[in-house]
Amino acid sequence: MEKQITLAGTTAPRVPTAEQIARAPKVLLHDHLDGGLRPETIVELAADCGYEGLPTIDPAELGVWFREAADSGSLERYLETFAHTCAVMQTREALVRVAADCAEDLAADGVVYAEVRYAPEQHLEAGLTLDEVVEAVNEGFRLGEANARARGHRIRVGTLLTAMRHAARSQEIAELANRHRDRGVVGFDIAGAEAGHPPTRHQAAFDYLKGENNHFTIHAGEAFGLPSIWEAVQCCGADRLGHGVRIVDDITVGEDGRVELGRLAAYVRDKRVPLEMCPTSNLQTGAAASYAEHPIGLLAGLKFRVTVNTDNRLMSGTSMSREFGHLVDAFGYTLGDLEWFTVNAMKSAFLPFDERLAMINDVIKPGYAELKAEWLFGPRG
Repeated sequence: MEKQITLAGTTAPRVPTAEQIARAPKVLLHDHLDGGLRPETIVELAADCGYEGLPTIDPAELGVWFREAADSGSLERYLETFAHTCAVMQTREALVRVAADCAEDLAADGVVYAEVRYAPEQHLEAGLTLDEVVEAVNEGFRLGEANARARGHRIRVGTLLTAMRHAARSQEIAELANRHRDRGVVGFDIAGAEAGHPPTRHQAAFDYLKGENNHFTIHAGEAFGLPSIWEAVQCCGADRLGHGVRIVDDITVGEDGRVELGRLAAYVRDKRVPLEMCPTSNLQTGAAASYAEHPIGLLAGLKFRVTVNTDNRLMSGTSMSREFGHLVDAFGYTLGDLEWFTVNAMKSAFLPFDERLAMINDVIKPGYAELKAEWLFGPRG
């Protein structure tokens, strides 16, 4: 991160404004499709499919309800809110619309590349097959990308197919991800409550993906501790860690400020294992007490491969701009720091190397360079 040092006669690093943060190019690696619906879309889709389980049909009130229900400090309670969003995502038309909305919303927030995940097995109640679910979501993302371009925004969206860790379909979903890997799907994931559902329970799926030279990330170290991270990295071979916030349990900070890394933390840092960190979500599930106390500050300072993400934009009432804004307020991060997080994410994306490099050199760095230079042309004195 940038050192806050100012020499006589020079200008201190500038904290970005909210408007600059909104315009900055961003990369998002951890975002759940069923956790980012627009409240008005939920209400309309519920009416279309006859779902009567919503707590309210007023979009504004519904948005507040989702945030308050998720703000409980319990991961299990947080996950319960998804029953409502999944209930209205059971038809091809609904999936296309939700995916298109997602791409448009992210693009409007300055996201230039996103990997959005969802569990196909949760969208079969109206008779769709797994392949039809994937095809509908991919169609929606392509539509959303086109709609965003028409509004002057550029975004590219890849999908991660998620298997639920408490279920027994991970091999089937891994094969589905591999089958669609050249048609919009960029990787695989497992999600759901960690306690009692270790990632090694799905070892066969991970071994299959490794044999196919495919990519996968694993939710680990969110509500459960170091054993979950160790299994994900050392047994399963995860390319990235979903959240990974509990890696701080293997880091000791002395009263004199001296930092000592345990063997697992050192390995994760040395191997540059990306951490898909979601600050607001972590506050809601009790993984951190405040933004200022979130481990992201320590981990970024120690140069772990930290990335910033939204997790569930509806439940957390958040966006990439809001997540960056909270970190700027908590840690005084500059545009250079936000660029570091963004480049970290692009380096860690499940895209071919040449495409990642082009996004960094041709989109991200020029975008931040322009923002950094704006103060030179503003009012002086």
